[in-house]
Amino acid sequence: MGSLSFEASGAARTAVEEHVGTLVADKVASRIAAKDPTLWGTEAEAEAGIRLGWVEAAEVSRPLVREILDLRDDLRAEGITRIVLAGMGGSSLAPEVIANTAGVELTVLDSTDPEQVSAALAERLSETALVVASKSGSTVETDSQRRIFEQAFTEAGLDAAARIIVVTDPGSPMDAAAREAGYRAVFNADPNVGGRYSALTAFGLVPSGLAGVDIEALLDDAEEAAEILAEDAPENIALGLGAVLGGTSPLRDKIVIVDEGSGIVGFADWAEQLVAESTGKSGTGLLPVVANPGDPETTWEDSDILLVRLVSPAAELQAGDSAANQVVVSGSLGSQLLLWEYATAVAGRLLGINPFDQPDVEAAKAAARGLLDARPGSQPPAFTDGAVQVLADAQVLGGAGSLAAALQALIGTLGPEGYLSIQAYLDRFGQAELADLRPQLAALAHRPATFGWGPRFLHSTGQFHKGGPAVGAYLQITAESSLDLPVPGRPFSLGELIAAQAAGDAQVLADHGRPVLRLHLTDRRAGSTQLLEAVAQLGGKG
Repeated sequence: MGSLSFEASGAARTAVEEHVGTLVADKVASRIAAKDPTLWGTEAEAEAGIRLGWVEAAEVSRPLVREILDLRDDLRAEGITRIVLAGMGGSSLAPEVIANTAGVELTVLDSTDPEQVSAALAERLSETALVVASKSGSTVETDSQRRIFEQAFTEAGLDAAARIIVVTDPGSPMDAAAREAGYRAVFNADPNVGGRYSALTAFGLVPSGLAGVDIEALLDDAEEAAEILAEDAPENIALGLGAVLGGTSPLRDKIVIVDEGSGIVGFADWAEQLVAESTGKSGTGLLPVVANPGDPETTWEDSDILLVRLVSPAAELQAGDSAANQVVVSGSLGSQLLLWEYATAVAGRLLGINPFDQPDVEAAKAAARGLLDARPGSQPPAFTDGAVQVLADAQVLGGAGSLAAALQALIGTLGPEGYLSIQAYLDRFGQAELADLRPQLAALAHRPATFGWGPRFLHSTGQFHKGGPAVGAYLQITAESSLDLPVPGRPFSLGELIAAQAAGDAQVLADHGRPVLRLHLTDRRAGSTQLLEAVAQLGGKG
């Protein structure tokens, strides 16, 4: 346990050599461990002062373990063996990694797509308990999911209150409402931990522990690593990784993360939110690109790309030849979670930004609320090609009159340091094949591409898209649904909510001067097939 290894080469090694000595001399590691809020400058001090609880989360969370395991045993004794997690961003990404790595079932509901939510509702409801996780206690997606499940439990003749468990900050709107409603349990998380740093708090532990993960072993692992990561020493891997992420010169800000058998399932998706949301602001930041072995970005040597390879702790680390600009990282889950939190905080110091705020996340939420309130008519498409409606400004489309030409036009807006962001507001389980677009479009564009499922990426990389460098181009995919779900007690349905979230984010991106191409599938299956075929044909021409 607590195993961590790290090797760097090329520009990554140079960054380590250039910065780690200073980081050690400035006692950055021990000051982070001591929760020193002055490390990121005067402007960040107030926020940092209430956001550093994660450094001691493994220790502080210990008293939760017994309570979680006792509740798990009680639920199982009642025949409740399926845990559904309603949460967004940091409230869902870490528990999903923890549960999947342990090989236990946890249904993560981080969507407002009616088809994805309906599928979760349809499965073994009589054996299900719902964990509702929201730091603020006012997250619209999570509140909507809770309302829908509560009604479904009741209509099935089940005691809804006995099947709902809440995780939130003390004093949040949900904290008071959940206690008043008599829900099965309310767990309060440490309010001095931001959502994306909350993996080892109640947000990570409650859903994964109820699902069957050995959370005590996870905390043991992290606590062992904490001692090492707090040391002001040249061999401290957190300082090395932080130097690599934030200290290359010129900055290699496209961080291509590829899992080569780390044994941690989905870790790059968790790291993507942590790094992008923490650093993407003030016109700078780091864009993680979650890739698979052999994907185009893993072989490129562009001056803005850094390769991070996640390997098994049992593997012998080989960073490759000294010219390769890459790092190789290995470690067990608890230690890796804490390592990347430390390293991201270190990178924030080197980048000169506050790694604990997310100033641009609220913009898309506000735009979605405005669209829900105003209910404007839907924007007419520029044109329709088969089962795909194409929406974009004329300056993005140019003279494009087909789906393939529209895609080429969007790619044509990318500069030499640009990136393409694919954002699919769809069922990430039912339409998982759309993720195949990412490497294909990256190859077409000869630039890194990211893929995010909406609306969950709004709580993640959405911050980078608005606050980071203005070099991205955005492909948004939405679709008609064969069904919809009203949200009890609210004047909107899930279909209306996800449509407003997509349209609102597209508007905010456009207001920031970012090129956006919106594709609306009038038929999910036919439109998905058509889109995949169009991209494949473009690749064939290339």
